Amino acid sequence: QVQLVESGGGLVQPGGSLRLSCVASGSIFSINAMGWYRQAPGKQRELVARITSGGSTNYAGFVKGRFTISRDNAKNTVYLQMNSLKPEDTAVYYCNAYVLLEPSSGMGYWGKGTLVTVSS
Repeated sequence: QVQLVESGGGLVQPGGSLRLSCVASGSIFSINAMGWYRQAPGKQRELVARITSGGSTNYAGFVKGRFTISRDNAKNTVYLQMNSLKPEDTAVYYCNAYVLLEPSSGMGYWGKGTLVTVSS
């Protein structure tokens, strides 16, 4: 069994910063892509940023250089540094990872989410 646990969410004023973390644990052989998604009230879940095991990244257009995704493969951890936060960034942020349980067998996992609220 694999678990993803997010942390780092909270209340921040517009223009502020937060750093989210997500740690994967369990029977992990290796982890391929890891990513952050978000879901605002009444909206569908959407991709924020994604990073491969080799460090290649891609971002949603609304990130516009404000967010940076990174990972520590030794710690099975992915981070999301969020700067210049806006009220429209308010959402539950979810971690996602494609985990190999053995060399030829893998599946995607989700964390339970961490709430980010941007408000004055």
